[in-house]
Amino acid sequence: MEGRESTILTIDLGTSGPKVALTSSRGEILAADFEPVQLFLLPGGGAEQDPAEWCATIRAALRRLLSQASSLTDSIAALSCTAQWSGTVAVDQTGRPLMNALISMDTRGAPFVRQIVHGAVNLGGFGLGKLVTWIVLNGGAPGRAGKDPIGHILYIQRTRPEVYRQTHKFLEPKDFLNLYFTGKFAASFDSISLHSLTDNRDAQRVAYDDRLLRFCGIAREKLPDLAPATDVLAVIRPELAHELGLRQDVQVILGTPDVHSAAIGCGGVEDFQAHLYLGTSSWISCHVPYKKTDIFHNLASFPSPLPGRYLLLDEQGSAGQALSYLRDQLFYPDDELSGPDAPEDAFQRFDSLAAAAPPGSDRVIFAPWLYGERTPVEDPLLRGGFFNLSLNTSRRHFVRAVYEGVALNSRWLFQSVEKFVGRRLDPLRIVGAGANSDLWCQIYADVLQRTVERVSQPVHVNARGAAFLAGLAFKWINIQDIPSLIHAERVFTPNPSNRQIYDELFDEFLQIYKQNQKMYTRLNKDR
Repeated sequence: MEGRESTILTIDLGTSGPKVALTSSRGEILAADFEPVQLFLLPGGGAEQDPAEWCATIRAALRRLLSQASSLTDSIAALSCTAQWSGTVAVDQTGRPLMNALISMDTRGAPFVRQIVHGAVNLGGFGLGKLVTWIVLNGGAPGRAGKDPIGHILYIQRTRPEVYRQTHKFLEPKDFLNLYFTGKFAASFDSISLHSLTDNRDAQRVAYDDRLLRFCGIAREKLPDLAPATDVLAVIRPELAHELGLRQDVQVILGTPDVHSAAIGCGGVEDFQAHLYLGTSSWISCHVPYKKTDIFHNLASFPSPLPGRYLLLDEQGSAGQALSYLRDQLFYPDDELSGPDAPEDAFQRFDSLAAAAPPGSDRVIFAPWLYGERTPVEDPLLRGGFFNLSLNTSRRHFVRAVYEGVALNSRWLFQSVEKFVGRRLDPLRIVGAGANSDLWCQIYADVLQRTVERVSQPVHVNARGAAFLAGLAFKWINIQDIPSLIHAERVFTPNPSNRQIYDELFDEFLQIYKQNQKMYTRLNKDR
C-alpha cells in the first residue's frame, strides 16, 4: 500500500445520483463529477431505483473524472464507497440484481412490519415483550412505516416470493456497490443496523441475533456477513480496473452509509460535535458515548463506522427535495404551460426570489412532509402544503416559505435531539448541497437560534468522510487528526430581530401538524 500521499477514489451514491471524487488522505477534494439517476415513485408508496443504472452512471462519471485528472490515476491506491442508507437490493449468487432497489422512501412493507411487531400486550402497535427485546439488543425496532430494510425484505418476501427464493443476499446500496467493485458479499456493522436484526450492545462486536431473526421471519443465510467499516474488503475486480484504467491493486474498504460519512466528513468525530445535513433529506447527528433509544421521537444511537463508537441517528424525509419539487412541479413543469427544461441556475434564482421576501414570508407557512415523515414523528401519511395564502402571496413568498418550512421542521427535530443528548448543541455545522445557499444557512441560524458553521465544499462532505475512513483503514491518518483538517468556511449567527417572527411561526407550524394529522390519515390511508 502506498504512503500518505496516495489518492483515494470515493463514490457517494445519493438519491439524485452518484458523486465521484478523487481525494487526498487528508480530505482534500482534488477533482469531482456527478451523474443523475432516475427515481421511480409507484402506487401504494413505492420508491425504487435501478441498480443497473447506478452502476452505469458511476462508470460514466468515473470515466469523465479519471480522464480529466489522468495525472492522478497512478496514485489511486484505495476506493471507498458511501451511499444512501436504508435501501435494499436483492441479488442472486452471481451478484445480479433481481429487481429494482427499494430505497428509504418506500413504504409498501408497512402492513407486514405491523404484523411481525404486534404482540399480546401492545404499546404503540408493538408487542411489549418484542419491543423491550429490540431496544435492549438493537437500540431500535422496525419502523412501522415500512421504510427500513426489514420492511423492504418483508414486502419482497410476501408479494414477490419468487424473488425472495432466488435472493442470495439482501444488501444495502453501499454494500451492493462494494459487491459490484469486488465481487464480495459483505456489510459493515453500521450499514446493517437499521435491519433491526443485530445485537448492537457492543459496537465492536455487532452480530445477528437469533431472537430478532425469528421475530422477523428472515433467513440468516440471505443476509451478508458483517465486519467493521474500516476493514479492507478486497482489491477491485480486474475487469473494472482495466475498463477504468486503474491499477490492479486498488483496495476497496468496507465503508459506511451517507449519514455516517457526513458525520466524519464534517469533522464531528468527538462526542456531541453536532452537524446538520441539508441535502435531498436532512438530519441532525453527532457521536455520543452511549447506546440509547427515544422510542417516542424515533431517535436512537447506533454503531458508528469509528471503531467502538455510537452515532445518533434520525432523518427528516424532505429537505432539498422540497425545492426540487417546487422547481419541477410548480415553477418549471414539463407540461402544456411550460417547457421541458428548468434553467440550470433555478436554485440560484430561488435564492434571489427568497431574499426579496421578508423573514417569515408574510406568515406564509410551508409544511415539508411531501412523502411522510420519519422524525420526530414517524408517519408515512403526512403530506405537505402551503398555509395562510392570500391574494398578496407572490412566488417569492412561496420560495422563502419552503426554505423556512424545512428549517422549522428541523427545529422540531432539534428539540428532541437536544433532549436526547442532554445539552445545548451550539455551534452546529451545516453540510450538504443546501448549505451552499448563504440565505438558507442564515435562515437556519435564525430559526434554530444557534450559530451555524458551514464547512468548506459542503456538497462533498460524504466524499470527504469516505476518504477519511480509508485513511483510517490504512493508518494514513488518526481519528484525532480529523478535526484539525476541517475548517468553517463561513459562520452564520442568529439575527435577533428575526427571533420573534420565527418563534411565532414555529408555534403555528406545530399546530398545523396537530390539527391536520388525523385529516392526513383519513385522506391517505388507502395510498
